[in-house]
Amino acid sequence: MVTILKSMVSRRFTSAVHLSAEIMQQRSYEEAVKKLNSLQTNAQVLEQIRRSRGRLAQNNLPEMRAFTERAGVKMEDLDKLSIIHISGTKGKGSTCAFCESILRHKGFKTGFYSSPHLMEVRERIRINGKPLPKDKFAEYFFDCWDNLLNNGDEDGKSSMPAYFRFLTLMSFHVFLQEKVDVVILEVGIGGAYDSTNIIRKPVACGVTSLGMDHISTLGGTLESIAWQKAGIFKPGVPAFSVPQPENAMNVVANRAKELKIPLHVVPSLEQYPGKLPDLGLEGEHQLLNASLALQLCSTWLRRTQRKEKETEVEENGTITTESPSEDPSADEPSAKKAKLEVPVAQTFEVSEVFRSGLKNTRWCGRNQVIVRPQVSFYLDGAHTPKSMEACAKWFKKRADEEKEKESGSVARVLLFNLTGDRDPNRLLKPIMRCNFDHAVFCPNAINENPKSTDSDLTNFTVTRDSQLRWCVENQRVWMALRGAGFQAHANPSQDCTDSDHVIKNGHDDGPYSTIFPCVSQAVRWLLGSRDPLVPAFFPDDLPLPDFISKASRLQILIGGSLHLVGTVMKVLGPEIVGDV
Repeated sequence: MVTILKSMVSRRFTSAVHLSAEIMQQRSYEEAVKKLNSLQTNAQVLEQIRRSRGRLAQNNLPEMRAFTERAGVKMEDLDKLSIIHISGTKGKGSTCAFCESILRHKGFKTGFYSSPHLMEVRERIRINGKPLPKDKFAEYFFDCWDNLLNNGDEDGKSSMPAYFRFLTLMSFHVFLQEKVDVVILEVGIGGAYDSTNIIRKPVACGVTSLGMDHISTLGGTLESIAWQKAGIFKPGVPAFSVPQPENAMNVVANRAKELKIPLHVVPSLEQYPGKLPDLGLEGEHQLLNASLALQLCSTWLRRTQRKEKETEVEENGTITTESPSEDPSADEPSAKKAKLEVPVAQTFEVSEVFRSGLKNTRWCGRNQVIVRPQVSFYLDGAHTPKSMEACAKWFKKRADEEKEKESGSVARVLLFNLTGDRDPNRLLKPIMRCNFDHAVFCPNAINENPKSTDSDLTNFTVTRDSQLRWCVENQRVWMALRGAGFQAHANPSQDCTDSDHVIKNGHDDGPYSTIFPCVSQAVRWLLGSRDPLVPAFFPDDLPLPDFISKASRLQILIGGSLHLVGTVMKVLGPEIVGDV
């Protein structure tokens, strides 16, 4: 009898263990990514949304608030987060990274939400500068997923938010649960109707450099884009902007005037007292981003400390309100003055802690160089005309310096892709002066025929055929800019969707360009046998040209898309790329 009971207990225990293991597998990071990918908007639906942006955009914030509450995050709880909110066309991610590093070095527990990710989606939500661990990402993901499923709409439906909306509301849940001291919140697209803009009480707002991007969503003029980006301003919350074109700055200033908020333009970094701070991010354009970060962090510290003092007084039974004049950021809004002139923010002595934060800032895939024994990878996700100009300036200076130190020959290659409604002519033209020997174009897909639905790099928002057509157009523009004409060795209109399609044009003894169907083939072909950590790819009909294979160093600039940069990093692997 005892033996029978022991056997029954053992079977039940084994069954419980198996059930627990099955549940754990269903609640894994990989399963979370698979479910998250199911929320992506496919290419056809996305195009319909773009065409009707005026009618749909205004519904975004009420819908986002409803989803957030259904996920278990109350707006009143959201108000408790201490947020720095940053929008802009170019440089908002870098500015956020500077802010996060500064305040973390100051001793605060930081939360950082950004997009897109490079290799793994958990990079978008960071605590103290580190991506969420996989187990925590899965835990918080299923917290929100379960709440959304269980708290249906009034009609009983349990609709789910789209991909970016879900990650945004999940980030709020994470930051509340992790009890961070400060949240650095990067806008996704635009600002006024962006999912992040449901926040009601940020501590400070910033606008980085404005330019033409996402015009199908934000409008076809710089003024319309500026209106969207300044849409994150909130009453009583100080705002800062880098210098902008006059027409864009007028729009930003008018939005500040409407809300009666103090708006300041940040000074150049050289204007701050003392030695110019060292920056952890390369590129001259980072100087203004760093200045914006200094102003935002200084304002956040001042306003947060003031709020803490007011709370202490309130708890003692007496409430006092400081005069706005005691806060340098609360000067009378300059938009009330003639011509909407915006004052320049005051400089200050940059403390050693702030300097350390700037110097130790890391933001992968932006002006990043990875040097290997025979090859140097120059990574920059520039994808607007202005950012490509900055990228070209950075790359030429950095690559020329490296070339001078090299005793043998150096080959210079561009690996490029862009998507959406961007003009390849305007993006490729700035980098023509970088003297590339070769150009490679490929979609952002890591493999030839990606079928997986649970990969962090899965993207349903664009079709494979459209990506290959963009590659053909990018190549055509490149060859036209080089003045070499365009004569493909295959018919792009017929063959561009073949899985093994490769287009080569130009002359065998001179510069030419190539299209590959995926990133993996492109990178492995370029590297040949240069790096033992990356297996070579040698198609019989496409040998490496001598000026690449015989060069003592290969310089590869990867640009045009952050998604491309991330996929290249994934192909290279962690031993080459390191931590993100």
